[in-house]
Amino acid sequence: MGRQKGEAARSKARPSSSSLAASLLPAAGATAVGFGGYVGSSRLDVSVPTTSDAASSSVIDIDGELAQQLKRLSRKDPTTKLKALTTLLALLKEKSAKDVLPAIPQWAFEYKKLLLDYNREVRRATHGTMAALVSTVGDLAPHLKTLMGPWWYSQFDPVHEVSQAAKRSLEAAFPAQEKRLDALMLCIDEVFMYLEENLKLTPQSMSDKAVALDELQEMHQQVISSSLLALATLLDILTSEKHGLENTSSEQKRTQKARSAAISHAEKLLSVHKCFLDFLRSPSSAIRSAAYSLVRSCVKNVPHALNEANVKTLAPVILGAFQEKDPTCHSFMWEALLLFSRKFPESWTTLNVHRTLLNPFWNFLRNGCFGSQQVSYPSLVLFLDCVPPKAITTNKFFFEFFRNFWAGKVHSQSSNADQLAFFKSYRECFLWTLQSAQRYCDGVEAIHNFRRTIVDEVLLKLMWCDYLSVPFSEEKLKKFVQEFGKCITEILSGIYSLEPALLSVFCITFEENCFEAFQQSESIENHENVDKIIRFLRLVDLHAVRKGDSWPLSYLVGPMMPKSFQFIQTIDSPNTLKFMAVVVSIFGPRKIVEEITREQNESSRLSEKNSDMSLTQFLQLFKEIFVPWCFKTDSGVTLTRLDLLFALLDVECFSEQCESIILHATGTPDSDYTRVLALVLEKMREESIRMKLRLDLSHHELLNSTALSVARSLPPFGSSDARFVCAALGGMTEEDQTYFVSENTSIAIFKQIFQKLLSFIQTSNFTWVKSANELLKPEGHITITGSESPTSVLEAANFAMEVVNGSFFRLKTVALLPTVLAALFVIDWEHSTFEVFGEGLDMDRFDFCKSVHAFRRKINKSLRTLSLDCRRTLGGTLVWAIRCVVCNEDKLEIDTATSLGCLYFLDVVDSVCQGQDEEQMLLDELLSNGDSWPLWVMSDIKDGRRLATLKIESNSSDASEDHRMAAFVDKLISKVGIARVIAGSISSEQVMTSHCHYHRVWLATEMLCTWKWQGGSVLTSFLPSLIQYMRDQDSFASNDNLLDSIVNILIDGALVQGANSETSCCSSIYPAPPESIEQAFLRALVSILGTLFEANIWGRNKALEIFNLLVGRLYVGEDVNSNCLKILPVVMSVLTGPLFGNEITDTSKRNEVHDVIEGWLQRTLSFPPLNTWLSGQDMEDWFQLLASCYPVRGTKQFRPQRDISDVERGLLLELLRKQRLASTSVAVNKLPVVQILLSKLTVVVVGYCWNDFNQDDWEFVLYKSRYWIESAVVLMEEVAEAVNDTVTNGSTSDILEKLRHTVSGLDSSALKLASNALVAFSMFCGLIGQETGQETVENENDQNPLRPEKWDVIKDKILQGVLRLLFSTGAAEAMAGSYSLTASSVIALSRLGDSYFWELVSSSAVESSSHARERAVKSFDMWGLSKGVVSSLYAILFSSEPVPYLQYAAYVILSSEPVADSAFFTQESTSSLNESDVEDKDPLAASLETKIQLREEISVFLEKSPLEIIESDLVAPDRVHVFVAWLLTLHLLASQSSPTKEKLIQHIKDSCNSMILDCIFQHIPLELCAATVKKKFSQLPPGISEFAQAATRAITDNSLLFAVESLWPVGPDGVTSFAGAIYGLMLKTLPAYVREWFNDIRDHTSSSAIESFTRTWCSPPLIAIELSQIKKANLSDENFSVSVSKSANEVVATYTKDESNMDLVVRLPTSYPLRPVDVECTRSLGISEVKQRKWLLSMMSFVRNQNGALAEAIRIWKNNFDKEFEGVEECPICYSVIHTSNHSLPRRACRTCKHKFHSACLYKWFLTSNKSNCPLCQSLF
Repeated sequence: MGRQKGEAARSKARPSSSSLAASLLPAAGATAVGFGGYVGSSRLDVSVPTTSDAASSSVIDIDGELAQQLKRLSRKDPTTKLKALTTLLALLKEKSAKDVLPAIPQWAFEYKKLLLDYNREVRRATHGTMAALVSTVGDLAPHLKTLMGPWWYSQFDPVHEVSQAAKRSLEAAFPAQEKRLDALMLCIDEVFMYLEENLKLTPQSMSDKAVALDELQEMHQQVISSSLLALATLLDILTSEKHGLENTSSEQKRTQKARSAAISHAEKLLSVHKCFLDFLRSPSSAIRSAAYSLVRSCVKNVPHALNEANVKTLAPVILGAFQEKDPTCHSFMWEALLLFSRKFPESWTTLNVHRTLLNPFWNFLRNGCFGSQQVSYPSLVLFLDCVPPKAITTNKFFFEFFRNFWAGKVHSQSSNADQLAFFKSYRECFLWTLQSAQRYCDGVEAIHNFRRTIVDEVLLKLMWCDYLSVPFSEEKLKKFVQEFGKCITEILSGIYSLEPALLSVFCITFEENCFEAFQQSESIENHENVDKIIRFLRLVDLHAVRKGDSWPLSYLVGPMMPKSFQFIQTIDSPNTLKFMAVVVSIFGPRKIVEEITREQNESSRLSEKNSDMSLTQFLQLFKEIFVPWCFKTDSGVTLTRLDLLFALLDVECFSEQCESIILHATGTPDSDYTRVLALVLEKMREESIRMKLRLDLSHHELLNSTALSVARSLPPFGSSDARFVCAALGGMTEEDQTYFVSENTSIAIFKQIFQKLLSFIQTSNFTWVKSANELLKPEGHITITGSESPTSVLEAANFAMEVVNGSFFRLKTVALLPTVLAALFVIDWEHSTFEVFGEGLDMDRFDFCKSVHAFRRKINKSLRTLSLDCRRTLGGTLVWAIRCVVCNEDKLEIDTATSLGCLYFLDVVDSVCQGQDEEQMLLDELLSNGDSWPLWVMSDIKDGRRLATLKIESNSSDASEDHRMAAFVDKLISKVGIARVIAGSISSEQVMTSHCHYHRVWLATEMLCTWKWQGGSVLTSFLPSLIQYMRDQDSFASNDNLLDSIVNILIDGALVQGANSETSCCSSIYPAPPESIEQAFLRALVSILGTLFEANIWGRNKALEIFNLLVGRLYVGEDVNSNCLKILPVVMSVLTGPLFGNEITDTSKRNEVHDVIEGWLQRTLSFPPLNTWLSGQDMEDWFQLLASCYPVRGTKQFRPQRDISDVERGLLLELLRKQRLASTSVAVNKLPVVQILLSKLTVVVVGYCWNDFNQDDWEFVLYKSRYWIESAVVLMEEVAEAVNDTVTNGSTSDILEKLRHTVSGLDSSALKLASNALVAFSMFCGLIGQETGQETVENENDQNPLRPEKWDVIKDKILQGVLRLLFSTGAAEAMAGSYSLTASSVIALSRLGDSYFWELVSSSAVESSSHARERAVKSFDMWGLSKGVVSSLYAILFSSEPVPYLQYAAYVILSSEPVADSAFFTQESTSSLNESDVEDKDPLAASLETKIQLREEISVFLEKSPLEIIESDLVAPDRVHVFVAWLLTLHLLASQSSPTKEKLIQHIKDSCNSMILDCIFQHIPLELCAATVKKKFSQLPPGISEFAQAATRAITDNSLLFAVESLWPVGPDGVTSFAGAIYGLMLKTLPAYVREWFNDIRDHTSSSAIESFTRTWCSPPLIAIELSQIKKANLSDENFSVSVSKSANEVVATYTKDESNMDLVVRLPTSYPLRPVDVECTRSLGISEVKQRKWLLSMMSFVRNQNGALAEAIRIWKNNFDKEFEGVEECPICYSVIHTSNHSLPRRACRTCKHKFHSACLYKWFLTSNKSNCPLCQSLF
């Protein structure tokens, strides 16, 4: 960092500026003054006279700090000056006047110099400091004469901020204006002297330092211009006559003295500077402006000083100043020129006027005053007034003046302000010329001729011709033309005021132009001419007629009207008609008619007292002349003729005129009469609105009948028929209240319109539209008589729509409004249906529906303003139309139909409902009972309350409409919320309130019973919405009432239908999913109860309430209610959790529940053993009920879910032993129901009574469990054999059918039994595990039945069976997959219905021992199927219909022994992985033998093109399969030995595309990676967080099981985490592979983002692991040591030999391993530099291009040294003794040169060179 310019460097020992200044001064702060009065480089000004006593102190008594800062002011650097001024300002505010006074002389000296500084900020700060000095000192009188000159000069600084600062400082010293004037007069001589000195300065004399020449010149210009302005202002002030007029005699004397001094100095200046000619001719515009100002001041204030010689000298410069082209000078130039001309008019005679003045002046005007229009144009009229008449030739001068002036207008069109200035000045100059004619002409006739000539030459030939030539259509000239016309109009008004006769010249020309345009009005050019004339007349109206001028009518337009009208009648041109209409609109109809008929009625009118035409005469002429002419049939009625006719309407006889127009219009025998009538009615409406008159024509029968006749007409319609009907009806806008037909006629017309719309609806191709048509028809089928074609119907509909669109607000006043609107809604909705359906689209019909849709959007807001009855009628019609859409339309998918229904309902609500009460009533109508809806529960409304009633008998054939309506309700809930649909909530002041009488219990029950519908179900959509609503509204008691009502009606329905058998849903110990229950009410009851308890909406109290309710209904008297008994097990499976989840605090309630269950247990115990099963008994239901009361839950570990009493435990154990004893004495009953009940009882007793089991009990449990599991194994193996036979031996034509038959014949009861057995076995294994974990003392007499060694054999056998189940189903799918993907899907789909069973199988398989797996694999492979264990596991892993638990189990077994190796490599490849004898074989043969080959199941995904994956969805199955394959591969790499690992890595490099990493990084937004630096996981954006955590965990744990567990079921988050884990482990196991991919990235943004992510989340743990491995490698010995620096990420390995050291330094980059490791040898030891460099290159190649660890690289480097000192030579190919891959020594020797090579190096050499020659001697190897 450099120091600021002008600031000296200061060491720590130097004092501050103030203390330094004090230390450099003598005692008492005195300053030593040097030679010439200088202190340093600054001179102390001692010119101010002082007393002898104070003379010395004024020089030396300056405060030290002030002196220091004053000294710094003389520095050259502006920064130093600014700092010094800032410091000085602060000091002046702090110091007293006494301290400051001695420094004023020196300040005055510096002040003068600072004012001439080039830097404006320095000058501004100088004045700020001056103001502070004045504020501190107060009285500057002793120093005023020194300061006043520069002070006054600074007031005129060219920089505004600086001059304002100077003024503020002066005002601070002299607040009053009089005081400032006194100060000036006091110092008048000094000020003039200072300014005179400034005028003598040159650029070279202004600075004694090296300043740039351009800066000096600019400074000089500023000084000269400011000084000249200061002089001019000083002269104006001091020589002004107003000063001193009211003062005392002494003050008058002082003022007179100052004036005399000023005049004297002015005369001297004029003499010395030769009238300032040099300044007037200066190249600087600022100096010229100031010089003009000074000359103007001299001419004004000291004219006597300008003698004849001076005037003659100045005249060419001042009068010739029009050569000045800089617009900034023009203001000063005009002031000087005008004043000089007035003061010295004779000066014009001293020069050649044309050459010196006029020629430059014409050029000045032609060029638009060179840009100074705002200044120069207003001065022109003053200039004309100054021109001496004798100095010019009058006519020529003015012609040239106006011509050149006019030529300059092109420069004034750039801005509006310039245009205004131009035309204003032109008008002023023109009128001044006319008014001043007597100055140039003698006699009246000469004056008149002069004026006429000016008008003719300038106004007509110049201005008017130019006006007519201006393009009419150019928008950019619009403002210009307006100002142009205004200028002409104002000139004409001025001429009329001056001499009216002069107007005749213009008026004659205007009339000629008009008739010329009329005669040629057919051409485009003349068409524009007429428009220009009309435009001019409008401007005349605006600027003359409206101001009361009479000349436009009496002189301009009036005289030409008779001839014009006759001419217009003859040619009948639109343009002439338009001209006449404009004239009438400007001057009024009666005046124009009077002018037209003036010649005809002149004699009769002269006798009348009133010269104006009477109203009667005007009306008569209107009816007799104008109306018949406008309705002439020979040439047709045109719009322009009607414009003229309606322009002639007069306020006083408006109605009579309209009546006559209507009479002629309706009576015109014209084929196009509707167009005429439409035009007439529209014009009448416009005029009545404009005149604010009410016009009533409803009594006009002919008009009524005509309108109705047109509405009733059939297609084809006239082009203006609809327009006429709309014009007659009125109501196009809400403000339009003018109706021309009666109300009855309006109703009849709208009936016809409605019929045409219905006919259109009737012809729709959609069923629902036709059904809606039946709702809309008030009577029978309606058609258009005589025309049934679609084209005619569409034309009629278009006609109707045009009428509705043009008269909607009239329609709102009649009773037909709801029906017409309903028809429009239906047509609009058909448009929406077209948009989603689109097949066979009729474009004409679609376009019409689209136009109705646009109209509906336009009127939608106004519909809510309709009356309540109207809105109810409309809403009631529309909701039934919506029902038609949902239920009747067979062309639409259900999802599409329901979506449209929701859209239409929301449309109705938005359009017609004013509040939520109306919305609820609309919903009631929409969901009301129909023929086949609802199916389960009926709705009823009594006393304003919505009730629900069971439908005892439901017809399944009605299910179609029921499912459609359910889908619709579900979709509606998703759109508007369940609160509005089910709860009937009403929002009040932003709070949703729910009242019980608004609840739709019946609808909720109906939805629950319907269960599934297209696009949704109870579990996926309805119940989640209901639960969420309950959570949001839990503070309202009415919501409990809603739930209670739903549950009660479901219980009633379940009890009514409870006779159906539900055994199938209770076969497993695990609660059956609700969808497996067939009975609708029971299924709905279980689903809603389970959801309410799970979501904690309901708790124990509700469970007790329902429990008591069902217990109360279990018995009817002494008899058991069989229906209740059948549903009770299913309901208890839901109630048990909340009943026993926590201990019941109320003892009475607890005992009551236990007593009831104990009673059920006693009842069950009273039955005979299950082996003695007899049909017809209800023992099955009691056993099911008992099992439901003792739930066992879990996934991997199963536990009892409640505490039971000792009595219950004893009874349960007794019940099981009863079954065990019976099984030994009675033949086994193999009925499925018996086995299922026994299996469930077994699970329950094991779960709750295992602690009381003896060995016999456990043997019974395990025997039965193995039996049930083996039954399932046999079943699945039979399926596998059947699939094998079908695929291998069956004909290809029926394979799929056979496979479907095979899987459909599965005995589900066997799988259910196996499920219960697996639960019991899992609990047994968990108990065995607990015993194994406990430390027990060996005791021969230990009677513990759960000692692990007792059960190992049977446990392994059961697990083998479980594994065979897994292998069998996988093999079946693999074998089917060998035929086709569809065949494998058949097998995979068959598992989905038994997902719980396969979950249990997977859980047990994952927990199986390696011994059990090995036995199961061997036994399965001995079976001899076409697919083995590995293929079966891959089939499950990559299944097309995945089961998550099975896939996880398949992955675990594939990635662990004994399957892992065979899961990747073929048998041939596996046998070749043993490399013990590779070195003894031929290198090429050995290398070929060691190539590995992966199994097809894994290689097909590893070698799959990543381009296919990149284009796929992020959760696509193919992408997931590829990721899983890579995960398996990485897992194998992390666990394999070095030889196998290296071969697999080489295979990956050769065969696998690294673009898989691009696929991985598709799962996170790369643009956000850079922003994640230094953030915690919780602070990361979604997606990046899961990816980063998985990558970090995979590196640290060296395992991916966590990612596999979360992968299935596949979702975006799981796949993102999975991808992150792959990336992390790939960085760890394949760093060089990843680095190569990273280096190939060409997108810098992507590579930076990936590197940033890796550096933040992956590199730190990787580096830590590498350094930790080096520490743990124990590489050190007596010759070798390793030191690790974690802070520097550096490893230093030192090899010592004979007290000499060699160091190897390895540095890990922060983004390791994306960036390569840096390796270098810092010291060498007895090894040649060449060999050392080779070893270093070899090591760098290993750590950069291979996938080895750093510890291994250091070990190889050490071994190279060891072998070197042992005399072993390195391989000439890799320059290493130890091979970097297989760690072998060079053993393959060339028979010719005897050099030894690594076998692997030779193989690579032979392969790449395509020959078998020695790399060194090139002999055949």
